[in-house]
Amino acid sequence: MGGTIAALVSWGHDVVLVDLTDGEPTPHGDPETRARESAKAAEILGVQRIQAGLKNREIVHDIASRHRIAGIIREFQADVLFVPHGLDAHPDHVACTRIVEDARFDAKLTKTDLPGEPIYPRWLFYYYCTHLRRVPDPTFLVDITGFEEQKRQAMLAYESQFVVPERNRRVIDWIMAGATFFGSRIGTAAAEPFSSREPLGIRGLSDIVGLGGAGN
Repeated sequence: MGGTIAALVSWGHDVVLVDLTDGEPTPHGDPETRARESAKAAEILGVQRIQAGLKNREIVHDIASRHRIAGIIREFQADVLFVPHGLDAHPDHVACTRIVEDARFDAKLTKTDLPGEPIYPRWLFYYYCTHLRRVPDPTFLVDITGFEEQKRQAMLAYESQFVVPERNRRVIDWIMAGATFFGSRIGTAAAEPFSSREPLGIRGLSDIVGLGGAGN
């Protein structure tokens, strides 16, 4: 969802990316390399990035992890949360989603040891970052026209993941092709897919991309 992140920043939103782990171990990386890559990607997208301190490959959906994330939600008074879609083959992704779903609730609780003021984020949306060979079934698409290059460059910042390993070099092309395809579904150059379990509201048909203006 790099294009959406860049778009949100351009629209004046404060965006914080939370890395649940440091991403290590990986075949071609190390903690220092991954930290540099993360920082570079954050700079490209114009966002703040923080570490949650959980253990890569061993993320579990437990109370301690929920409260860690709930504390971060309260610290930044987050109104909107984005998490991986829960249908995934990657155990860390599945655990991450469950943790944040419950942390959203925990963040509003009073009479707890959690830091910061209680808040219940109004929205929780799911993006598609999956290790299953499945086609996303989004409930809405975000137009990212004009932000495609930021999206690509942010991914290329992770050289140890998408440049050094030869077999992964096509992944970015696949992702960018997907952005072009989803853009075609709403009549724009590029878009990114998301899912919501809760209904979204509009003030009129002109709010729908592709329906605004005469003759559309």
